[in-house]
Amino acid sequence: MRKQNKMGSIYELDGIVPLKKALPLGIQHILAMFLGNISPLLIVCGMIGMDEALKTILIQNAMFVAGIDTLIQLYPFWKIGSGLPIVMGTSSGFIGTAKAIGSLFGYGALMGASFVGGIFEMVLGYFIKPLRRLFPPVVTSLVIISIGLSLLPVGINYFGGGSGAADFGSINHLMIGSFVIVVILIAKQFKGFINNASILIGIIAGYILAIGLNMVDFTQFKEAAWFSLPVFMPVAFEFNLQAIIAMGIMFIATTVETIGDVSGVANGGLDREATDAELQGGVMADGLGSVLGCVFGVLPNTSFSQNVGLVAVTKVVNRFVISTGAVFLILCGFCPKLSALFSIMPQSVLGGAAVIMFSMILVSGIQSLTREPLTERDGLIIALAIGLGVGIGNVPDVLSQLPTWVGNIFAQNGIIMTFVIATIMNLILPNKKR
Repeated sequence: MRKQNKMGSIYELDGIVPLKKALPLGIQHILAMFLGNISPLLIVCGMIGMDEALKTILIQNAMFVAGIDTLIQLYPFWKIGSGLPIVMGTSSGFIGTAKAIGSLFGYGALMGASFVGGIFEMVLGYFIKPLRRLFPPVVTSLVIISIGLSLLPVGINYFGGGSGAADFGSINHLMIGSFVIVVILIAKQFKGFINNASILIGIIAGYILAIGLNMVDFTQFKEAAWFSLPVFMPVAFEFNLQAIIAMGIMFIATTVETIGDVSGVANGGLDREATDAELQGGVMADGLGSVLGCVFGVLPNTSFSQNVGLVAVTKVVNRFVISTGAVFLILCGFCPKLSALFSIMPQSVLGGAAVIMFSMILVSGIQSLTREPLTERDGLIIALAIGLGVGIGNVPDVLSQLPTWVGNIFAQNGIIMTFVIATIMNLILPNKKR
């Protein structure tokens, strides 16, 4: 663990920041990821017809586990943890595979496969250093760019009120999302705390407007308990080889995304490339977080890309600040009423902030890519990786005639295909600089 200074700046990794400044900025990170943390569980539990009581327990556990995993990522022990301002949470990338495994073999088999997959990712992370030559700046920059591009539709879905919502795209949702953007832009024109907390201010303002427009149903908040302990191992593990193989492939995919997130935080927040130790620790913390999540019946945990975008927007990288948000997440795991207060927030409130944050991930990737003059070789790598990777991510049906596992890996969001193409091109194209 890195030594903490007595006092520090919000723009420095280490040091203590006064709580009155740290707590709002930490909660800002939680607001950015809250819906994304519980959505995968809601979707998967609904798909497999899970009991409502168990679903409620798992959502509560998801808050608690995300907070613990974030602290592990912030404050490394041994080789586990990047030591960077990375927020962890339940990964949406596993939804398709989790649905298939849960429907075919049950939730216990899903947890067993995720447990093994988490250990597998820790092993992958341990050997990141000898594999680092596969991740030069041109490759990691393209992964960051593809993450930003893949998240833009998610942000627009939030902006419209949430994909599948009965009133998706209604004037009220569009007005709220636009209002949040305007408030954030105004707040960014100030200096100091208002600038740094612009996302939080925008979300709070949007939430108040949504309440004024009678778009918030407080029934769930009123019925939620004030205090409840997270439940340890709510489901029994089952180990199915077919499920383990499918989940193992997905953990390779999420390793690539985590490498992109770690690189994105280093580039967007610290204006430098990630070190070997940070990449290794970040991936290993991902794996350990997923193992811990399974113990509490939660889907695999990974780094949250939306928080990478938030770091790029605010430049707030202080680990103590982010840790206050992690502690707040843990408190949500003990206070269902607190969780309910955020879960009833209309998605369009988050949508206005998400559009800015996700776009800033794209900007960070472009800045990283153009830090040095691009050669003709770099141009070819960029063209093919973005063309095929992002292109197939937008038209996944082009892989529909191939085996199902191919589509599950490469057609979900384009990140993995971008990484594979960029890596292969980087290895086979002659590099005159060498």
